[in-house]
Amino acid sequence: MSGAIGKCSKEFLKQCIKFMGEGGGLDTALANCKVISGGAGSCTLSMVLDKEHMNRGHTLHGGFSAHLVDTVTTLALMTNEGGLPGVSVDLNMSYLKAAKLGEEIFIDARTLKKGRTLAFLECEIKNAQGDLIVKGSHTKFIGS
Repeated sequence: MSGAIGKCSKEFLKQCIKFMGEGGGLDTALANCKVISGGAGSCTLSMVLDKEHMNRGHTLHGGFSAHLVDTVTTLALMTNEGGLPGVSVDLNMSYLKAAKLGEEIFIDARTLKKGRTLAFLECEIKNAQGDLIVKGSHTKFIGS
């Protein structure tokens, strides 16, 4: 995406990540994320995996990758018109390949459908070679 809308969305996503990271907890690990692109229901981030992202087997921790899917799909949702984050109803993960310490990963999330009360999102985490590491789907309640 290019132009003013793309810049605006990219800056919005950077501010969201900064704000979440300042809140403490697991979100502080998002400080390593770089915004690649975003807008109109999508968000793509990259990060280099560090020790705090690893499990005992020295590969990407499944819980941390679930956190990435949860967070980045929420960011994608927030780039839609009306941009509220909603509340998780369902989060589904498929783990296809390991990622190792020092490896760069790309987290690509998109809004599949945003209805009146529910939003359906999906996310893929890939390595620099384009291998699919994790595939996630996320349903959020966004109605009142």
